[in-house]
Amino acid sequence: MLLLKNCNYVYMSFEKGGIPDCDILIKGNRIVRVGKKLEADEKPAGETETTTIDCNGMVALPGLVNTHHHFYQTLTRNIPEVQNAKLFDWLVYLYEVWKGIDEEAVYYSTQLAVAELLKTGATCTTDHHYLYPKGFSGDLMGIQFEAAGKLGIRFTPTRGSMSRSKKDGGLPPDSVVQEEEEILKDSERVIERYHDPDELSMQRVILAPCSPFSVSPELLRDSARLARKYGVKLHTHLAETRDEDDYCLNNLGIRPLEFMEKYEFIGDDVFYAHGIHFNDEELERLKETGTSIAHCPTSNMRLGSGIARVKEMIEKGITVGLGVDGSASNDSSDMLGEVRNAMLLQRVKYGSDALSAREAIKLGTENGAKILGFEKTGRIEEGYAADLALFDIDKLEYAGSLSDPVAALVFAGYNHGAEYTIVNGKVVVEKGKLKNADEDEIKEKANQISFKLLENI
Repeated sequence: MLLLKNCNYVYMSFEKGGIPDCDILIKGNRIVRVGKKLEADEKPAGETETTTIDCNGMVALPGLVNTHHHFYQTLTRNIPEVQNAKLFDWLVYLYEVWKGIDEEAVYYSTQLAVAELLKTGATCTTDHHYLYPKGFSGDLMGIQFEAAGKLGIRFTPTRGSMSRSKKDGGLPPDSVVQEEEEILKDSERVIERYHDPDELSMQRVILAPCSPFSVSPELLRDSARLARKYGVKLHTHLAETRDEDDYCLNNLGIRPLEFMEKYEFIGDDVFYAHGIHFNDEELERLKETGTSIAHCPTSNMRLGSGIARVKEMIEKGITVGLGVDGSASNDSSDMLGEVRNAMLLQRVKYGSDALSAREAIKLGTENGAKILGFEKTGRIEEGYAADLALFDIDKLEYAGSLSDPVAALVFAGYNHGAEYTIVNGKVVVEKGKLKNADEDEIKEKANQISFKLLENI
C-alpha cells in the first residue's frame, strides 16, 4: 500500500474539483480513498508494509496523458538546417536522417522520450512510429515495449506505416516505406502479441497509417477494418497544414476529412493528430461521428502550422486531448508545458477567457485517457488507476501564486518537473529522478546515436 499524506491540494477532476490538505490511499494499482487524515487499513495478506510519502507543499494532479508523439525524433532535435522549415520541407530533409534509425536508436529514443514524459507528470502515452527502415532486423514494437516497460509508463503505441515513397508521389525515400501486405501482416501480429484490452492494462496497440499523403487509400481502409476486427483504436495525422489541404485537393480530388471518411477512417474509435484546418462543416462531422483530436500546440507553433479551433471543438462536444508531438518539432517531451501552451495558444486566437487552466488540465488528463481508451484513468477518484503526479509548489517560482495552487502549475513556474510520478500504483519518479533507469546513461547513449545519425547524411 501507498499513502500520500498532507498534500497541499488534491485535484480530482474537472467536474469534482479538488480538496485542500488531503491524503490519498493506494492499494495495488488503484486509488481506494481520497480524504483528510487518512490512515492505512490493516494490510491484506501477502502485502508489504505501507509506504508513506509526506506530500507537504505538493499539488496532486491526475497523471497526464500524451496522445501524440514520435519517440525516435528525440534523436534529431534542434538540427540547424530545419530549425525554420515548414512541415513538408522539414520532413523531406529529416527522412534522409531517419533512414539510419536502427534497433539501438529505437530503444534509447523510447527511453529518452518516456523519461521526459514521466519527469513532467505524464503517466500514460502513445507513440506514432511509422518509419520502418530497410534492414531493420528487430521487432520494432517489441523493442519499444521493452524500453518503456523498464521505466514503468502505461504505454499504448501505434503500429504506424508508410507505403508511398517519392516514386509514388509521397515524401519519404524508398528505404523507409514498406509493402502494404507486409504492413497489414505485421499489424495483425503486434495486436495479437502485445495488445492487452484489460481495463488497467499497461500495454495496448493502436493502428496508425502516417497520413493521407504517405499511404494508399486501400491501406487506410484495410487498416481500419483490421483495427475494428480486433477492437483497437485508429490514429493518423490530419489537417495539419494548408499544404496538406492542397495536396489532397490536387492529388485526391477531395479535402482530407472527406478522404478519411470515404475510406472508413472516421468514428469514435479514431483520433487525428492536429486537426488545425477543419472548416465549419468538418467540425460538425467530427462531432456527429464522435471522432477525437490530439491537439499539439507546441509543435503547431514551432512549425508555424496554425492554431487549431480547440475552443470551438470543446463547445461542440468534440473530445480533444493533448500531444507533445515531435520531438523534432517541439523539441521536447514536456507534458505539463504542453498544458500551459494549450491554454495560452487558444487565448491568442479567441481572447483571454478562451481556455482556463483547469480546462487545459482536463485536455491533458481525462480527455487524453478517454481518447486512448482508458476509462479508469485520468482522475484521482476511488476505483481509478493509481496514476498521478505530485508537483512541489513550495518553491521560489511559485511564490505569490498560491491563492490557486492548481492553476499555479499552469500559469506560474519555470520548471515543469514532477517531484513524484506514480503509475499503476508504483513510484517511477522519486524526488524528481527516475527510479528505474540511469538518466546519465540514457542521455549519453542518445547523444552518441544522434551524432552518428547526423554523420551519415
